Order: sequence, then C-alpha cells, then structure tokens
Amino acid sequence: MTTLLILNDPPYGTERSYNALRLALALAKVEGTEVGVFLMGDAIGCAKRDQKTPEGYYNLERMLKGLAAKSIPIGACGTCMDARGLAEAELTDGVRRSSMAELASWTLESERVLVF
Repeated sequence: MTTLLILNDPPYGTERSYNALRLALALAKVEGTEVGVFLMGDAIGCAKRDQKTPEGYYNLERMLKGLAAKSIPIGACGTCMDARGLAEAELTDGVRRSSMAELASWTLESERVLVF
C-alpha cells in the first residue's frame, strides 16, 4: 500500500473526515498509487449504512462507496464499532470490520500514513 489514511473524526460536524475521503478519492485516480482507508473512533459513523443528508450536502457513505468501487480497502475498527453499538450489518457496502492488528500490518506496509 502506498498511502494509508486513518480517520478519527465524526462524519459530520467537522470536515476532517470529508477532506480525508476527498484526498483518498483524488489519490485513487493517480496511476500506480495504492490507497487504504481505516476508520476508528468517531469516524466509524462515516460507514453507517443509509445516511440521509440534505440535498447538495456531502454524504460520506457515498464517498466510501466510491472508494470501494475502485477496490480501495476500507477497514473499520471493531473495538470502536462495539463501543458505539454499531453492528457489522450496519456498515455500508465495501467497508468491513477490521482490527488493530490489521491496522498495524497496513501501517508497516505503507510508504505514507496520514492521520485525520
């Protein structure tokens, strides 16, 4: 993996997760670049299925689906999911329950790690 993005902030209320996913989508368009996304802490909410946002407002679920469509691996911290009562069935398509062990592996494989 060339670049790993780790998101910690909630999906809405700040724009950090939004900007991280914008960057991930831009990087995914660069030939030869491999991108991974790991959601932890309050960023778990970014992967909640069936988000309904006002017309014209960004939607992080759609952004994650766009990354998944490009075969970008997207992990969601299982411990963080449990702490927030988010079941695996509630994750949007393309996001899967993951672990700190997998995050450690992705980190060691990556040339760059960006934390939002």
